[in-house]
Amino acid sequence: MALMTQETVSRPGLRELADGVRAIVDQGLPARRTAWLVADLLRGGALPGPEVLTEEERRGDPERYTSRVLHAEDGFSIVGLVWLPGQETPVHDHIAWCTFGVVQGAEHEILYRLDGDRLVRVGESTNGAGEVSGFAPPGDIHRVRNVSDGTAISIHIYGADVTRAGGSSVRRVYDLPEAEGAEPSRSGR
Repeated sequence: MALMTQETVSRPGLRELADGVRAIVDQGLPARRTAWLVADLLRGGALPGPEVLTEEERRGDPERYTSRVLHAEDGFSIVGLVWLPGQETPVHDHIAWCTFGVVQGAEHEILYRLDGDRLVRVGESTNGAGEVSGFAPPGDIHRVRNVSDGTAISIHIYGADVTRAGGSSVRRVYDLPEAEGAEPSRSGR
């Protein structure tokens, strides 16, 4: 069993979430299956509320979305992201599986696939508070944007200790043109 930091214990809902994720990760299942089981855990009531972040952390940064590692251990990390209106990620993929749940606001996600030297949209969805999704590489190229009028907050769980990867789960950023004429699916995942 991993050692809980005082910060993990003191953040509402975080200890229970970390215990639940650990129990899933310890099963040693394939990445995609692990991501879906963690998503089910969040849907089942383990998704913490915005108070998992301090009042100061929930304010965000006017320059860019913020990311705070809330808990990390061998096998997974739990990260809180705060997005002010209009803030977005670059198009990117990940070093490991990811599951996320929106706890406040709404985030719009566009999914892509790489086609040579272009990106092709393959889907998009808007996730509101309480909605959960997950994915695993390959097939994890996306961009996320806060489309709400207020602050959006989401909890992301990555299948790696991101503190060992410089604090981020991003593997690559894609600065490529989008292929013209591609019709995205609006069904989400």
